[in-house]
Amino acid sequence: MKIVFMGTPAFAVESLKILIENHFNIAAVITAPDRPAGRGKKLKSSAIKDFAVAQNLAILQPTNLKDPDFNAHLKSINADLFVVVAFRMLPKIVWSLPKYGTINLHASLLPNYRGAAPINWALINGEKKTGVTTFFIEEKIDTGEIINQKEIEILDQDNVGMLHDKLMKIGATVLKDTVKAISNQNYVALKQDSFELSKIKAAPKLNKQTGKINWANTTQSINNLIRGMSPYPGAWTTIEIDNNKLMLKIFSASISEKQLETGQISVNNDELYIGCLDGCIKLAEIQLEGKKRMHADQFLRGARITNFECT
Repeated sequence: MKIVFMGTPAFAVESLKILIENHFNIAAVITAPDRPAGRGKKLKSSAIKDFAVAQNLAILQPTNLKDPDFNAHLKSINADLFVVVAFRMLPKIVWSLPKYGTINLHASLLPNYRGAAPINWALINGEKKTGVTTFFIEEKIDTGEIINQKEIEILDQDNVGMLHDKLMKIGATVLKDTVKAISNQNYVALKQDSFELSKIKAAPKLNKQTGKINWANTTQSINNLIRGMSPYPGAWTTIEIDNNKLMLKIFSASISEKQLETGQISVNNDELYIGCLDGCIKLAEIQLEGKKRMHADQFLRGARITNFECT
């Protein structure tokens, strides 16, 4: 079975790697164009491109997925199956092309957490479990027939980075099994409308305001937000240092029963606490605007906090 693989970030590399290790025929790899990055704005290739180059695979980097020349080239490959992992939304002219269809690996238990940021939102919402799903791509995003799923537990210490790496590895195995099942035509696809869709949760794209901490919320919901935004893009608040209001990102913290007013800051033996609705958040790893990331005790040794309240 001839496969075209589509992906861009590191999350997709594990899936492409396992397909190659299991001797599937990867006819081509499609990934994002090289983009300027860093201070020097030098062109940087995607993680998938770097891996594909090392494997001597054919690579396509279209800027427009509807481009006639690109689509003619894609059609000429005559692939049986397209496999998509962390790529971009495909037009119908692309996903409808192969004989066995186009499948996608999604980092949630669909139909829950359809959208761009499923790992983040599972943590932000305090879920105790999540997983991965393989499904056939259709016109509406993340709504196609489910082929395979694998559930995992979310641990109290998990943040986005940790959960991302777990789902990346589990997802690769589920994808490999799915491709094998399609190759043998030995699978049962389940329509998503067989689930109770009125209760599903969404995973929209994150923006700056998503990460803003409301200190009037509970300690648990604030800690979930911190975990769900770490290590990127980071939950944040505003703090006054030397009479300047600056953004303070919080990457890790813990819940404390210490009682403070909402948003009030307390410094105690090189420990930094901020009051919430039902207790405190004890800050662990933070980053002040314009500074490097550091532990709270390092921050306190150099900071002069002039307003003991967060906004």
